[in-house]
Amino acid sequence: MKIVTRTTAINNLKKYLGKDLRKLALEYGITTYETGKQNKGWKGLILERLAGLENNVSKAPNGLSYELKSVSFHKIKDKLKPKETMAITMINQEELKKHGFFESHCWAKLKSIVFCAVMWHGKNSESGELLKVASLDFAEDDELIKEIKADYDFIREKLKNHGFDALTGKDGKWIQARTKGTGGINPRTKKRRPITRAFYARTGLVKKIFEIAS
Repeated sequence: MKIVTRTTAINNLKKYLGKDLRKLALEYGITTYETGKQNKGWKGLILERLAGLENNVSKAPNGLSYELKSVSFHKIKDKLKPKETMAITMINQEELKKHGFFESHCWAKLKSIVFCAVMWHGKNSESGELLKVASLDFAEDDELIKEIKADYDFIREKLKNHGFDALTGKDGKWIQARTKGTGGINPRTKKRRPITRAFYARTGLVKKIFEIAS
């Protein structure tokens, strides 16, 4: 079985910097907008293919893993800025209460991400270039990581002291605990769906990652 390590995946992806992902997706037979409805996962699918990952490929040896994440960037006053936040991982209440930052699923996911910045030209655009590729190999004593840890610690203590419903997307400088999922009333059961939340990287952190990759 072919093994594609994170370093190999990053090097593979960097060969396509500046290339139009939609054009490449069509070459690989991946549907984007051709059916009249957007295939929301098309960017992830083509990035996996370009990284060298296929169904019969092991992502990494010795139980190590990584995840490709694409984030859209657009130009504001001729400067590239992130258009959106980036989902990190779902929040499990018991796991959050039990584990500190460096033992958490949040940190494990964050440091394993292969970050792919993609140019956004508007909804259902005919193009989208791969701008940058970066791996979040921060040292645990890095100032940025200390500040992310402080966000995590604040959210964790808020959960312990005030409960899950007290968490809000307003908390945190770099990461936030934001509502994720459908929510609202289930039209079939007429009952309120359970509230779920996830850790997200704020646009400021996405921008910082983009700059680190420069």
